[in-house]
Amino acid sequence: MKLLDELKYVESHEWVKVEENKARMGISDYAQEHLGEVVFVELPEVGATVAAGDQIIVLESVKAASDVYAPVSGTVVEINEELLDNPGLINESAYDAWIAVIEMSDASEVDKLLSASDYEKVCE
Repeated sequence: MKLLDELKYVESHEWVKVEENKARMGISDYAQEHLGEVVFVELPEVGATVAAGDQIIVLESVKAASDVYAPVSGTVVEINEELLDNPGLINESAYDAWIAVIEMSDASEVDKLLSASDYEKVCE
Protein backbone atom coordinates (compact mmCIF):
# COMPACT_ATOMS: atom_id res chain seq x y z
CA MET A 1 0.00 0.00 0.00
CA LYS A 2 1.40 3.33 -1.08
CA LEU A 3 0.80 6.47 1.02
CA LEU A 4 1.89 10.04 0.36
CA ASP A 5 2.80 12.21 3.35
CA GLU A 6 1.64 15.42 1.66
CA LEU A 7 -1.94 14.16 1.42
CA LYS A 8 -4.72 13.95 3.99
CA TYR A 9 -6.92 10.87 4.23
CA VAL A 10 -10.41 9.89 5.32
CA GLU A 11 -11.33 6.64 7.10
CA SER A 12 -13.64 5.87 4.16
CA HIS A 13 -10.47 5.68 1.97
CA GLU A 14 -10.49 8.99 0.10
CA TRP A 15 -7.42 11.21 -0.16
CA VAL A 16 -7.22 15.01 -0.32
CA LYS A 17 -4.56 17.33 -1.64
CA VAL A 18 -5.19 20.85 -0.38
CA GLU A 19 -4.42 23.59 -2.93
CA GLU A 20 -5.24 26.98 -1.33
CA ASN A 21 -9.03 26.84 -0.77
CA LYS A 22 -9.53 23.79 -3.00
CA ALA A 23 -9.36 20.09 -2.21
CA ARG A 24 -8.35 17.73 -5.02
CA MET A 25 -9.63 14.27 -4.10
CA GLY A 26 -9.50 10.66 -5.13
CA ILE A 27 -9.45 7.20 -3.61
CA SER A 28 -6.47 5.77 -1.81
CA ASP A 29 -4.14 3.11 -3.12
CA TYR A 30 -5.52 0.82 -0.40
CA ALA A 31 -9.07 1.35 -1.73
CA GLN A 32 -8.19 0.68 -5.36
CA GLU A 33 -6.32 -2.51 -4.37
CA HIS A 34 -9.38 -3.82 -2.55
CA LEU A 35 -11.82 -2.75 -5.26
CA GLY A 36 -10.06 -4.57 -8.04
CA GLU A 37 -10.18 -3.41 -11.65
CA VAL A 38 -12.26 -0.20 -11.88
CA VAL A 39 -14.47 -0.37 -14.99
CA PHE A 40 -16.85 2.60 -14.55
CA VAL A 41 -16.86 5.95 -12.75
CA GLU A 42 -19.94 8.08 -12.13
CA LEU A 43 -18.59 11.58 -11.55
CA PRO A 44 -20.39 14.43 -9.77
CA GLU A 45 -21.70 17.43 -11.68
CA VAL A 46 -19.53 20.55 -11.77
CA GLY A 47 -21.36 23.11 -9.64
CA ALA A 48 -22.80 20.52 -7.27
CA THR A 49 -22.77 21.50 -3.60
CA VAL A 50 -21.55 18.74 -1.29
CA ALA A 51 -21.19 18.26 2.44
CA ALA A 52 -18.38 16.31 4.05
CA GLY A 53 -19.46 12.68 4.22
CA ASP A 54 -21.97 12.91 1.34
CA GLN A 55 -21.82 10.14 -1.24
CA ILE A 56 -20.78 11.96 -4.42
CA ILE A 57 -19.24 9.35 -6.71
CA VAL A 58 -19.89 5.72 -7.60
CA LEU A 59 -17.08 3.47 -8.76
CA GLU A 60 -17.82 0.11 -10.31
CA SER A 61 -15.20 -2.58 -10.39
CA VAL A 62 -15.21 -6.15 -11.58
CA LYS A 63 -15.99 -7.06 -7.94
CA ALA A 64 -18.66 -4.54 -6.88
CA ALA A 65 -19.98 -1.00 -6.93
CA SER A 66 -18.57 1.30 -4.27
CA ASP A 67 -19.61 4.73 -3.04
CA VAL A 68 -17.03 7.48 -2.67
CA TYR A 69 -17.67 10.26 -0.17
CA ALA A 70 -16.87 13.96 -0.13
CA PRO A 71 -13.97 14.49 2.27
CA VAL A 72 -14.86 18.18 2.72
CA SER A 73 -17.83 20.48 2.17
CA GLY A 74 -18.06 22.89 -0.74
CA THR A 75 -18.73 23.13 -4.45
CA VAL A 76 -17.41 20.76 -7.11
CA VAL A 77 -15.43 23.01 -9.46
CA GLU A 78 -13.65 20.42 -11.60
CA ILE A 79 -13.92 16.73 -12.48
CA ASN A 80 -11.39 14.42 -14.08
CA GLU A 81 -13.16 13.69 -17.35
CA GLU A 82 -10.31 11.36 -18.42
CA LEU A 83 -11.80 8.81 -16.03
CA LEU A 84 -15.01 8.60 -18.09
CA ASP A 85 -13.13 7.01 -20.98
CA ASN A 86 -10.43 5.30 -18.93
CA PRO A 87 -11.57 4.47 -15.36
CA GLY A 88 -8.66 2.03 -15.07
CA LEU A 89 -6.36 5.01 -14.51
CA ILE A 90 -7.41 4.74 -10.87
CA ASN A 91 -5.80 1.28 -10.69
CA GLU A 92 -2.67 2.44 -12.51
CA SER A 93 -2.02 5.28 -10.06
CA ALA A 94 -4.65 6.14 -7.46
CA TYR A 95 -2.87 9.38 -6.55
CA ASP A 96 -2.47 10.68 -10.10
CA ALA A 97 -6.03 9.72 -11.09
CA TRP A 98 -7.80 12.36 -9.02
CA ILE A 99 -11.59 12.35 -9.26
CA ALA A 100 -12.83 15.85 -8.40
CA VAL A 101 -11.81 19.24 -7.07
CA ILE A 102 -13.97 20.79 -4.36
CA GLU A 103 -13.81 24.48 -3.53
CA MET A 104 -14.07 24.29 0.24
CA SER A 105 -16.74 26.21 2.13
CA ASP A 106 -15.03 25.45 5.46
CA ALA A 107 -11.27 24.96 5.20
CA SER A 108 -11.09 24.00 8.89
CA GLU A 109 -12.58 20.61 7.95
CA VAL A 110 -9.13 19.67 6.64
CA ASP A 111 -7.90 19.68 10.25
CA LYS A 112 -10.19 16.71 10.96
CA LEU A 113 -8.67 14.57 8.20
CA LEU A 114 -6.04 11.93 8.86
CA SER A 115 -2.30 12.12 8.26
CA ALA A 116 -0.70 9.34 6.22
CA SER A 117 0.54 7.61 9.39
CA ASP A 118 -2.89 7.82 11.07
CA TYR A 119 -4.57 6.48 7.92
CA GLU A 120 -2.08 3.62 7.76
CA LYS A 121 -3.27 2.54 11.24
CA VAL A 122 -6.89 2.52 9.97
CA CYS A 123 -5.89 0.16 7.16
CA GLU A 124 -4.04 -2.35 9.36
